[in-house]
Amino acid sequence: MTTQITKGIKISVNTSFEGTFFKNYKTHYAFGYTITIENQSKDAVQLTSRHWQIYDSLNELEILDGEGVIGKKPVIQPGESHTYSSGCLLTSTIGAMKGHYNMVNFGNNDKFRVYIPTFKFSTPFTLN
Repeated sequence: MTTQITKGIKISVNTSFEGTFFKNYKTHYAFGYTITIENQSKDAVQLTSRHWQIYDSLNELEILDGEGVIGKKPVIQPGESHTYSSGCLLTSTIGAMKGHYNMVNFGNNDKFRVYIPTFKFSTPFTLN
């Protein structure tokens, strides 16, 4: 598990290898990740958008920006958490992701970023 805390918001990430498949005459490697966003601050916060940097050892860096996470803009009360799962397809057996969430603090109406630590993807059969 990879974790990081920014302004009282703790991000925890678990990854998994989901398998391989062929698409457009290429082998693709499917990875899953589960993220828990825990509000350890004293104010309610809302996740409004996300920014991802996806590294695939055989491709160029991919940047993705979007609203919320998996179609939701969760409001997280103090002491509560929000967990969701998603996935990533790579054309290589090794990769990584990192990024940030844009959040709003309901206590003072400030907008801020919560950083998502770099988490790695690796197939079980990849040698170091």
